[in-house]
Amino acid sequence: MGAHPDSTAPTADLLRLATVGSVDDGKSTLIGRLLVDCEAVCLDHLAALKADSRRLNRQEADLAFLTDGLKAEREQGITIDVAYRTFSTPKRRFLLADTPGHEQYTPNMVTGASTADLAVLLLDAQRGLTTQSKRHGFIASLLGVPHLVLAVNKMDLVGYSEAAFQQISEQYKSFAARLRISSLACIPLSALCGDNVVAKSTRMPWYSGPTLLDYMESLYIGSARNLVDFRFPVQLVLRPGRHFRGYAGTVLSGLVRVGDEVLALPSHRSVKVQSIQGPSGPLEYAFPPQAVVLVLDREIDLSRGDMLVHPKNQCHAALDIEAMLIWMHEKPCLLTKPYLIKHTTNSVKGTFSRLHYRVNPNNLHREPSATLGLNEIGRVDVHLFRPLLCDEYQRNRATGGFAVIDPLTNETVGVGLVIERTMQQPGTVPSPGRHDERIDGPKAVTIWLTGLSGSTARKL
Repeated sequence: MGAHPDSTAPTADLLRLATVGSVDDGKSTLIGRLLVDCEAVCLDHLAALKADSRRLNRQEADLAFLTDGLKAEREQGITIDVAYRTFSTPKRRFLLADTPGHEQYTPNMVTGASTADLAVLLLDAQRGLTTQSKRHGFIASLLGVPHLVLAVNKMDLVGYSEAAFQQISEQYKSFAARLRISSLACIPLSALCGDNVVAKSTRMPWYSGPTLLDYMESLYIGSARNLVDFRFPVQLVLRPGRHFRGYAGTVLSGLVRVGDEVLALPSHRSVKVQSIQGPSGPLEYAFPPQAVVLVLDREIDLSRGDMLVHPKNQCHAALDIEAMLIWMHEKPCLLTKPYLIKHTTNSVKGTFSRLHYRVNPNNLHREPSATLGLNEIGRVDVHLFRPLLCDEYQRNRATGGFAVIDPLTNETVGVGLVIERTMQQPGTVPSPGRHDERIDGPKAVTIWLTGLSGSTARKL
């Protein structure tokens, strides 16, 4: 999944959110309004914004310019790249991802939403629900974003009508009932005028709920952090001298402490953590998303792409997996064509052996299809040439997602999310013809001794 600009260790008061939705629904303007009304913009930055607005013949200061920094974005009035902004209030720190709404830039939207705790789905009160709005909400739920806010924007253009807001809210609630999200809130607002963004609107007395900022400040997200499943994919082996060997990487999930016993996969060798080196010196423990160097108590065969886990909490080693695939390239997905599967620090070649169905974003119905085109989503079987060390995406977003790369062009063409029900539970026997196994230690084997009048079996 996409890289994240926030490399510091997370704290309880940090909320990651992404604005999603159709093009021209006001996502960039909403973030600009949040930043301005929370006084998170410097005066010289505001002056430059007003100057750029006048240069492009805008009547007022265009708040979208605070996140739309590319020249093409400002000239065309659309968001192309993902823009990140941070700001704080006395109650919480925020990391905002402004994602594109245009179909052409869906891959950038996936990148911005992949690490979010909250998705703010904007809808134009005049246009109502669009296919792209539904698609972005569906993708956000697939990506495991636990909380969703339906922000019905541009209420000023419909006369702040309660009926218009209620109609859109009921329509989306009916659609979202089939999505996997923990909570859904609906807020009427006007990003341009500032209604219900930071300050309570006096023009919508019929609305008694929180403003968008109030909701963001009070949302509980503690359960969204996976501090149980320790996953440390090795990125680099450090050997500056004869007397030091360390393994550099990022803690994707879980906790690791000095003295912990860990298991190296796929070799299945057990070692202990002798020390943890952080950017500023030794640490007693490490947690996501800290980048650290682990020093082990003895040398083992461990290289880039291998994984360190706790012995009693292991990931899967899978040659065959099922996944939900989001296709993000104009060239369609080709069955049996070799693609490069990029997963954590590992890259494995594989093919899509079967397409079960394609999902219609308008009604979420499953439809038969021979392939997937741009922005289409379907369930696929993936056959890998080497085992992938992964988890189900709904359990662990960090190790359950992978990128699909075309080996000829080196372009990212899709994103896959491992489906839970395809993984074997500890102690079960894989289905015939499948090569998916759980790494749980030595396996029992049966040896048949033949050549006598009968055959005997001994189980080891």
